[in-house]
Amino acid sequence: MKRHRTHVFGEVLRTTVAQEQEWSKGVDGRGGERARPQMPVSSVGEDRAILLGFSMMAFSALMFFLVGITTVKPYVNSNWKEEASCVLLQADILKEWVDCRGVSTVPCLRVTVNLTASNQSALLHFDEESVFLSPECFYIPKCQMDRAALQDEVQRVKTIVASKLENSSCLTDPTGTPWYPHVILKRKYTLETVLFALLWPCLLLGGGALLVGLVKLTQFLAHLSSEMCSETARSRLTSGHTRGKLYRLHRRSSIQSPT
Repeated sequence: MKRHRTHVFGEVLRTTVAQEQEWSKGVDGRGGERARPQMPVSSVGEDRAILLGFSMMAFSALMFFLVGITTVKPYVNSNWKEEASCVLLQADILKEWVDCRGVSTVPCLRVTVNLTASNQSALLHFDEESVFLSPECFYIPKCQMDRAALQDEVQRVKTIVASKLENSSCLTDPTGTPWYPHVILKRKYTLETVLFALLWPCLLLGGGALLVGLVKLTQFLAHLSSEMCSETARSRLTSGHTRGKLYRLHRRSSIQSPT
């Protein structure tokens, strides 16, 4: 009787193992496509966010190019770096007015200073750009047809220069003409100006890269969560099926054994 019970239990166990193997092959083979985690499809909002991020980075590159030409290059190539002490010698309005864009003529305020270090006279300009626009003038007003208004404006500037620039610091160009040099009151392109101009394309580039990175991180976390959920569901299904088989095996062996 014990031999018969052992034989029955062995047959049932082999049948159960065979069914378990077939079920496992079915899960890995035919049902593998259902169990395999799928890549989450990008939503329209994510695609637009990525497109916006790359557009921001492309636009920042264009801004870097424009800022480099208009601000960084003049600052790097500028030779107005040596400071000097300037004493005002004379500020007068020239009798001959200068041409203003071929439309009219405007008065020219010329300011002459003395360089304390070299005891040499020089023409004072407001910044390096005015040296090229008007080599003889410290200040020229905007173009207009009212000659009296132009004269009054230049006269006011002359009064301010005479009261404020009696003794001040100025910048010289070592590569300029040594016999009658030009000096400027201040630089148009300073380090603060360059850094402020570079701030906006840097913010735009960082914002675009951050936006793309956040979207990619969200997609990666969604894919990882989908894989974990699929693995959890598969393990639960496998353990439930195994417990059911063992329970049926136990019931069958109990029924077939004699009381």
